[in-house]
Amino acid sequence: MKRVAIYARVSTTDQTCDNQLRDLHEYCRARGWDQVTEYVDEGVSGTTDRRQALDQLMTAVRGRRVDVLVVAAFDRFGRSVRHLVETLELFRHLAVEFISLREQIDTGSPLGAAVFTIIAAIAQLERSLLVERVKAGLRRARDQGKHIGRPRLRISASRLQNVLSRRLPSRVAARELGISASTYLRLAQTQAVLDALPAVSESTGS
Repeated sequence: MKRVAIYARVSTTDQTCDNQLRDLHEYCRARGWDQVTEYVDEGVSGTTDRRQALDQLMTAVRGRRVDVLVVAAFDRFGRSVRHLVETLELFRHLAVEFISLREQIDTGSPLGAAVFTIIAAIAQLERSLLVERVKAGLRRARDQGKHIGRPRLRISASRLQNVLSRRLPSRVAARELGISASTYLRLAQTQAVLDALPAVSESTGS
């Protein structure tokens, strides 16, 4: 028996999900689905990053406790086109059927399988365009002579030597120089090697 979830949402507290839930339950009864779990968000904007019921639903999906999800419409479910595409791609990976009543989309049908293929292609295109934009931005920054990556450390040798000579604890020394303890230790090790070089050269030449 398929484990079916239905999701409904309204944006304001003076609205109700009753109409959506009635249509969703009628659809499930027509399909002979009796094991149905409701997930309802009331008074929650569609663009809100965190929705309690939706988050619970996605936890159940990832835990493979849902076989079919039925919604009244795309805009009741997705936060954005990108969110919808990425979520449907996840459903495809987990073999979860997605049904939207208004758009008449059923990814469990042959036509729905084709929709999944198109959605996966769109998601791949979005990722490729994002990578391309990032690479183009990096090339433009290099051409303009901008430094890429972490900011270069601006610590003079005299400041570092002063702190090293006082033999402060690494955390205290790092705080005084305005750097992390791990960075301080790396600089201290590098300085120790540099300090040892003359002695090595003299011993080698004697």
